[in-house]
Amino acid sequence: MRTTPRRTVTQPAISGVNRRILALAVPALGALVAEPLFLLADSAVIGHLGVDQLAGVGLAATVVQTAVGLMVFLAYSTTAAVARRIGAGDRATALAMGRDGMWLGVALGVVLAVVGWFTAGPIVRALGADGAVAGFATDFLRFSMPGLIAMLLVLAATGVLRGLQDTRTPLVVAVGGFGLNIVLELALVYGAGWSVAGAAIGTSVAQWAMALVYLVILGRAFAVQHLSLRPSVAGVVAASRVGSWLMLRTLSLRVAILTTVVVATAQGPVNLAAHQLTMTMFNALAMVLDALAIAGQALIGKELGGANLPLVRALTRRMIVWGVGFGVITGVVLAVAAPWLGLLFTGDVAVRGAFTVAVLVLAAGQPVCGLVFVLDGILIGAGDARYLALTGLVNLATYLPLLAWVHVGGAQGVAALAWLWAAFGIGYLASRAITLSLRARTGAWMVTGAL
Repeated sequence: MRTTPRRTVTQPAISGVNRRILALAVPALGALVAEPLFLLADSAVIGHLGVDQLAGVGLAATVVQTAVGLMVFLAYSTTAAVARRIGAGDRATALAMGRDGMWLGVALGVVLAVVGWFTAGPIVRALGADGAVAGFATDFLRFSMPGLIAMLLVLAATGVLRGLQDTRTPLVVAVGGFGLNIVLELALVYGAGWSVAGAAIGTSVAQWAMALVYLVILGRAFAVQHLSLRPSVAGVVAASRVGSWLMLRTLSLRVAILTTVVVATAQGPVNLAAHQLTMTMFNALAMVLDALAIAGQALIGKELGGANLPLVRALTRRMIVWGVGFGVITGVVLAVAAPWLGLLFTGDVAVRGAFTVAVLVLAAGQPVCGLVFVLDGILIGAGDARYLALTGLVNLATYLPLLAWVHVGGAQGVAALAWLWAAFGIGYLASRAITLSLRARTGAWMVTGAL
């Protein structure tokens, strides 16, 4: 490990902590909101073609989202690695690590795209689709595969810019890509008459346009440093090693969410519908917290690279306050709004009643959720991926027996859904909060210098 001399941090620097967090978090939030609009646009455009088309796209989009979700480490690991080198004053190596992360994204994208193209039909049928729905789902999944390569490249490139302390450019690119996506889908679906395949092709073209914009921007940065575009094999291997730990962390989260859906499904259609609405609410609030986490990744990585431990501690304390504070505020708002929120989503009285109870439980867990998201981002920024992966497995091992107890506990109706959300929204997140807090308190993650 190479270290840099420890610096002292001035009071003006500490007093500017809020401003630095907001400068990264606000544009990051905009980009996070823009990205899901791709799939919302698909649903809005396809929804007017028919029920079978919409159902097929919904199924295929879930597969694509899962693949991209598991590869999100391309952004996280690249952000931390680049930020640390920038903090250490080594911009050339920072960009080289970013380049290698982008090549890793392309390589993984090619493998997934080829496999996805040839296995689209079997995957769709394995998920239970048949008839016209299976045909539309297969078409959408297959023609989404070229765009998957671009999407993984975009993830890695976004991580590079975040590591360079730039979250504004990803916001602009995401908004531009969304606008192009809408135009292309309307032209190909209705103008050319290509149905769901046109929606997938339009999205793929828009994703490649985004990727090309990133390549131009970062290509100029590489040229300034006289950096070759060819990857370093050692660098790609190193990126994959860190990424594998973060992928394991993400996989444990996905398993927790998937098994929760399985239990909700067993509770019947009313509880399943209410659960899906509550999970949508959870994910929407998580976007704001994820923006704070992204700011944490970029800032903590940079200041650890520069051995600026006083500022690292100041940033950590402030982001914890913001995360928990946001959780308290959203918890109160959710609790007050719970009786009326269901009216926005469904006309079914039974679903609204179950949704109201689930939202009240979600509200109670919001402060813990805020702490979890912020600490997770801080430790990712510190490069503490191995700890996050291993404790992710511990958290999952703690949660699954609790989930099993809910499943066999005998509760019925709304009470069953309340216990399910108490297990996930409070129990599982509390387990994560404990392991993350224990690590944060030790200071063992505060490894300084360019690793």
